[in-house]
Amino acid sequence: MSCVKARVLFTVLASVGLAILYGLKVNLSVAIVAMVNHTALADAHQGENDDALADVGFTCATPDNQNSTHVAQDGPFVWNELTQGYVLAGYFWGYIFTQYPGGRAAETLSAKWVLWTSVFVNAVFTLLTPLAAKYHYGLVITVRVIEGLGAGVSLPALHVLLSKWAPPKEKNRISSFVYAGMTLGTVISLPFSGVLASTVSWESVFYIQGALSLVWCLSWPFLVFDSPLNHPFISHEEKGMLVRELKLDKNENEESQSLSFPWRSVLTSVPFWAILVAHVCNNWGWYMLLVELPTYMKQVLRFEINENAFLSALPYLVSWIFSFILSTVMDKLKQKELLSVVQIRKISTGIASVLPAICLLGVAFAGCSRIAAVTLMVLAVMFISGMYIGFLTNHVDIAPNFSGTLIALTNTCATIPGFIVPAFVGALTHGNQSVWRWQLIFAITAGIYVMEFIFYTIFASGDVQTWNQPKSGKSAQEAARLTIDTKI
Repeated sequence: MSCVKARVLFTVLASVGLAILYGLKVNLSVAIVAMVNHTALADAHQGENDDALADVGFTCATPDNQNSTHVAQDGPFVWNELTQGYVLAGYFWGYIFTQYPGGRAAETLSAKWVLWTSVFVNAVFTLLTPLAAKYHYGLVITVRVIEGLGAGVSLPALHVLLSKWAPPKEKNRISSFVYAGMTLGTVISLPFSGVLASTVSWESVFYIQGALSLVWCLSWPFLVFDSPLNHPFISHEEKGMLVRELKLDKNENEESQSLSFPWRSVLTSVPFWAILVAHVCNNWGWYMLLVELPTYMKQVLRFEINENAFLSALPYLVSWIFSFILSTVMDKLKQKELLSVVQIRKISTGIASVLPAICLLGVAFAGCSRIAAVTLMVLAVMFISGMYIGFLTNHVDIAPNFSGTLIALTNTCATIPGFIVPAFVGALTHGNQSVWRWQLIFAITAGIYVMEFIFYTIFASGDVQTWNQPKSGKSAQEAARLTIDTKI
C-alpha cells in the first residue's frame, strides 16, 4: 500500500463517504415523484373552493412532444404538498441534533469511527424506507429523522480528519476534493434514482443504493486512520512531511483532545459569527435547490421523471468540475502570494453567494422558458461550490484545535433551513404550483444570498484565534507562529 499516499487514500474515501451520505439524502427527492399519486392529488385540488385557487397564477404548458406519448407516472401514495414537505424535511429534524455531540466525539474519541457510524446508519435505514412507506408516511419521517441523526456527525468528523491529513500547501485542494463529495453524490444519485424509479420501481431506489453503500463501510476501517501518527502502513517520508507541516505531536494531540471548549470566547468571536451567518444563508439556497429542484422541474417546467432526474443532476456535475478548477486557481494564487487566506475565503464565499443570487433572479423572470431556467439553475449550483474553499474551510483557519466543534455549531444552525425550506415551499405551492409562486421563492432566496455576502465580507478572518490555544500551553509567540503556518 506504500505506493499509494495515505493522504490520497483518505481524500478519495472521505469524498466517497460524503458522496454516499448526500446521495442517500437526495434520492428521496426523486423517488417521491414516483411514489406520489399526482392524478389523485390533482382531482383533490379540483374539489377545493374557489377562494383557495384565486391566486393560482399562470402555469407552464406541457410540451407538445409529451402530450401524445405521456402516460401518467403515479405512485401509490396520496401525499399532498404539505405532507411531502414534512417527509422531505424529516432528515433535517434529525440532522440538527447530532452536530455538537459528533464534533466533540470526533475531537476526543475517533473521527474515523464517527464517520463510519454515520454512513452505516444511513445505509441501513435507507434499506428500511420502502417498508416504512407502505405502513404510513409517519414511519418514513421517522426513518428519515434517524438517517439525519446519523448524518449529522459527518461534517464535524471530516473537519477533524482534515486538520490531521491536509498540509497547508494542499489544504485548498484536499478540502475541495473531500467536500466535492456532496455534489458527486448528488450527481450520481439523482439520475440513478430517476432511472431506477422509472424502469424498475420506486422501492429499488432505496434497496440498491442502500446495499451499495455498505461496500464503503467494509473498506473504510482498514484503509483510513485518525492521524498519520497511528497509521500502520504510511511511508516514512509522507509521515515525516505531515508531522512537520501540521506540527503533529502525540503528546500535543492528547492534550488537545482533553481541552475544554471555550464557549464564551467562541460566542463572542466576530470571525466565528461571520462563518455562522454565511453557513446559514448559503444552506438556505443550497437546500432550496437540492431538495426542491426535482419538484420544480416536474410541477412547473413539466419535465418527466427520467429527464427530470438527469437535468436535476446536471448542475451538480458542473459544480463538481468547477470546484476543482476554482481550488486549483486559488492554490496557485496563494503560492504566488497574490492572495492571502482571508482573501481566498471572502472571494470564494462571494462567488458562492452573489452569483447564485443573480442566477436565481434570472430564473424568477425566465418563466416557462425551459432552456433559460435550466441554464441559470446549472450556473447557480455551479457557483455555490465556491463555499468549499470559502466559509466551509474557515473553521480550520481560525481554530484547528476545535474545528470539529465549530463546524458542528455552524452546521447545527445551518440545518434549520433544511426543515424550513420544504415546509416553506410546500405552504406556498400547496394546490398552487404556479410560476408566480416559484418566482417569489427564488427572489426570497436571492435576497438571503446577498445578506450572506455582505456580512461575511465585512467580518470574516483567516487568522488563528487566541482562544484556540490551551490555556496552560502555548505562548503568544507560538500562537503567532501557528497563525502563519496555517495560512494556506
